[in-house]
Amino acid sequence: MHTPFYDPRKSYEENFSEGPFGVFADGKVYEEKSEPRETFLGKSVHIPFGIPAGPLVNGKFVKAALDKGFDIAVYKTVRTEERASHPWPNVLRVDVEGDLTLEKAEMPLVADEKYEGPLSITNSFGVPSAAPEFWQRDLAEAVAYARPGQMVVGSFQATQGGAPEGYMQDFANAARLTKETGAPVLEANFSCPNEGSSALLCYDARRAKAAVEAIKREIGDTPLIIKIAYFEKDSVLRALVEGIGPLVQAIAAINTIPAEIRNKVGKQALPSEGRLRSGVCGHAIKWAGLEMTRRLHALRSELGMKYAIVGVGGVSSSEDYEEYRAAGADAVMAATGAMWNPYLAQEIKNKVA
Repeated sequence: MHTPFYDPRKSYEENFSEGPFGVFADGKVYEEKSEPRETFLGKSVHIPFGIPAGPLVNGKFVKAALDKGFDIAVYKTVRTEERASHPWPNVLRVDVEGDLTLEKAEMPLVADEKYEGPLSITNSFGVPSAAPEFWQRDLAEAVAYARPGQMVVGSFQATQGGAPEGYMQDFANAARLTKETGAPVLEANFSCPNEGSSALLCYDARRAKAAVEAIKREIGDTPLIIKIAYFEKDSVLRALVEGIGPLVQAIAAINTIPAEIRNKVGKQALPSEGRLRSGVCGHAIKWAGLEMTRRLHALRSELGMKYAIVGVGGVSSSEDYEEYRAAGADAVMAATGAMWNPYLAQEIKNKVA
C-alpha cells in the first residue's frame, strides 16, 4: 500500500490546504498508450474509470487524479453555502472480517489507525463545502485541466432547512452554480443524510423525483448522475428508478453502509454529537456495490430505460473493475482503493488494454 493522497492523520482543513500527498504530489503525468476508445455519457474516455465524490477535496486533488490516469474525476460535493467539516478524525480503518452485511452493520465495529489491506474505512466529514466564490473558480480550473479522454464531474447537494420548497430550490441553485463552472457532467448527491433527518433522499421516491425535476429545469441537457445508497428492499429501489429513471442520464451506487463505530475500548471513535454511526466504505462493501449494479441493470432492461450505471464500492484491482463491468456497470469508480493506490487506474489500463 502506498502513502494515501488524503492523509487521515491530518484534519480536513490541513488536507485541503496542504494536499494531496504521496505519489499524487510528485507532478508526474501518466502517458497514455492509445487514443480514447470508449465513451461515457457521450464523452470520450480512455476507460470509464475514475474516483467518486469524496476524496478529491479541491482542484489540486482533481488535477493530480487526472495526471495519474483516472479518466473520470468527481470534485467533492459542494453546496450553495460554506459548510465546515466535522472535527478530526474523519477517516479510520474499520476491522471487518469478510463482507459488511446488513446484519453485521447492526453491531458495533471497531476502528483504529492500522491501515492495511484488504482495507475498509469509515469516513465522516459532514459534506463540508467552500463558499461558491471559491469552488466555482476552483472547479472551473479543474474542468479546463482535463485532457482528451478525461472528464471532471461536478457533484452538489442541497442543504436542508425551512420549507420543503426551499430545499428543492436549493438543489436547483446548487445545480445552476455547478453548471456555470463548465463541468460537462453533473452529479446530485442523494445518498447522504439530510440535515435534521436520518433519512436519505434517495429512499423517498416522490421527493427524489421532485428534486430531479427542479435540477433539470436549471441544467437542461447537461448529463445528470444521481448518487444513491444501498437499497435493502427491491420495491423501494423500483419506485425510485420508475420515478427518476426517465429523467436522469446515470445512477451511481453505492455510497457507504452505515454502522456504529467504536474504538478498541468501546468508546465512540469519532468525537462530537451525531457521529456514533458513520459510513463504511472499501473492501467490505464490494458485495453491496456489485449487487446494486446488477439490480439497476435488471431494472433498466425490464423497464426499457437508458440510464447509465456507475458502479462504486470496494474496487481495488483490475479484477474488481472487470467484475463491475461484467455486472452491468457502464463506468466504475474507486475511492478507498484509489486513495491508497494512486497507480490503480494505470494498472487497470495495462490489464484491459
